[in-house]
Amino acid sequence: MRLLTVIFISTWSILAHASPEQDLQAIFDAHWNWYLENHPRIATRRGERSGNDRWPDMSPAALEQRYQQRGQFLRQLAAIDPEQLSAPSRLNQRLLAHTLASKRQHYELGVDFMDLKMRNGPHNEFRILGSTAFANSGDYQLWLARMEALPAYLEQYRALLDEGIRRQRVQARTVVTRISKQIDSVLATAPEQHPFYQPFVDLAEGVPAGEAEQLRARARALVDDAINPAYRRFQRYLTETYLPASRDQAGVGALPGGKAIYEFLARDFTTTDNTPEQIHAIGKREVARILAEMEQVKAETGFEGDLQAFNEFLRSDPQFYYDSPEALYEAYLAMSKRLDPELVKLFGKLPRMPYGVRPIPAAMAPDTTTAYYQRPAANGSRAGFYYVNLYRPEVRPKYEMEALSVHEAVPGHHLQLALEMEIENMPAFRSTSSVTAFVEGWGLYSESLGYQMGLYQDPYSRYGQLTYDMWRAVRLVVDTGIHYLGWSRQQAIDYFTANAGKSEADIINEIDRYIEWPGQALAYKIGQLKILELRAGAEQALGEAFDIRDFHDTLLGAGSIPLDALEERMDDWLATQLAGAGS
Repeated sequence: MRLLTVIFISTWSILAHASPEQDLQAIFDAHWNWYLENHPRIATRRGERSGNDRWPDMSPAALEQRYQQRGQFLRQLAAIDPEQLSAPSRLNQRLLAHTLASKRQHYELGVDFMDLKMRNGPHNEFRILGSTAFANSGDYQLWLARMEALPAYLEQYRALLDEGIRRQRVQARTVVTRISKQIDSVLATAPEQHPFYQPFVDLAEGVPAGEAEQLRARARALVDDAINPAYRRFQRYLTETYLPASRDQAGVGALPGGKAIYEFLARDFTTTDNTPEQIHAIGKREVARILAEMEQVKAETGFEGDLQAFNEFLRSDPQFYYDSPEALYEAYLAMSKRLDPELVKLFGKLPRMPYGVRPIPAAMAPDTTTAYYQRPAANGSRAGFYYVNLYRPEVRPKYEMEALSVHEAVPGHHLQLALEMEIENMPAFRSTSSVTAFVEGWGLYSESLGYQMGLYQDPYSRYGQLTYDMWRAVRLVVDTGIHYLGWSRQQAIDYFTANAGKSEADIINEIDRYIEWPGQALAYKIGQLKILELRAGAEQALGEAFDIRDFHDTLLGAGSIPLDALEERMDDWLATQLAGAGS
């Protein structure tokens, strides 16, 4: 890090009298080199091999160094007059400053010291395998080095959590207990089935036959002698030291200064100035609106009974579920093939990069949400992937699959993020600093586009779409309830169950996700509502001249940006459209 800092200062001094555009580019380049050095997993996800042999340094000292370095970058950015920059450069300057300031405030408030999550935790770093390239012996040697480095990484994480205890910044007890059970699941596997061993099951063709068994033997030895003992030590630390210090209350608001933490996180994830109370009220209004629409769809089915009874019918009737993980997976594959031909109705520009469908790894599936998306490698070496949860297919409703697929694949996350990769001259940092309110707001907005794509043809699939919209509306209520208004975990589960037709397993996983990740769940509905507001305004102003494809292309054309910047961009587009219509 010291070397990179020296390089940065030297570069800045050389370019201090160059053009503002060149000065800004020098900052972008120095920041990016520093970022990849400090975040090797990001390099892996981009398809680069430079960090494939190590993990990030998570020691408290390293976090402090990163905090200080971000401050230095911020000072250099502030020295450039935005009025001397082109419009795209002004936006990029603004976005990097926003990202750096946000990261610094996470550190200042102590959020970094309670970063322990079920899906994205230090105990399941094997998930990086989905992004790791394996083409030759050297690639496997890099992974072996990464395996060998895991014990030290877990020790660093233990020191980070110890600092969290000292600062009274700790995760909720429910989450810690579930993570310990996840570790049990990993430890129970034989070496050949161990998540870290999986690359060695089917070696790449580029590995000479004479080296194959040596690689496998080394991997098995590391599982037995390094990784599993490190897992046991980390689990013992969690149960004997961290669990007693973890918070009994579900919400971060129970911590000293916790309400201020949550107020910041609400602003940060939504990129708005809405207070938690305002967001809670927005959520309740949306819940009431969607409930009325659900009642109408229920009436179409001829079901006799109230909405609670209808939801229970949907949860329990076998006709709405597949009877095996294999059948569920095949249905997801078939669904993805139905979506692509419909996109030309809604978009003038489509991405070149394809996507695939993969199961969520079995060790993670029981504690993971219904699905998630992994963006393509930045160098084009790996497609995007839509990961689906096949655990307990009897709780994965058929009628939700259309809404889920348009959100995670196309026209949702894959289309948006793959198009973002194609934006010319976009600084590399933009690929790692996605704005959650934009990305997830777009994903949720995309669910409504299913109607224009010929989906939701029966009342049950329409109810599934409403269920997903309700799911995100409920999030506004329960996330603010848990973290700001003092709700218990059970209160949140009860509210979710009363208002959304999700399965009990999904509801519990969702609530625990909100508990472990305060504020993130707010971004979906807040982002969706902003996009719907912008579209409604454009449709009203332009009338028959409104072009949905042009609207979408413009909305996605600058990549992932804060909602205030998005509104400015779309207002400029609308003014241009109105001027053209009047000429």
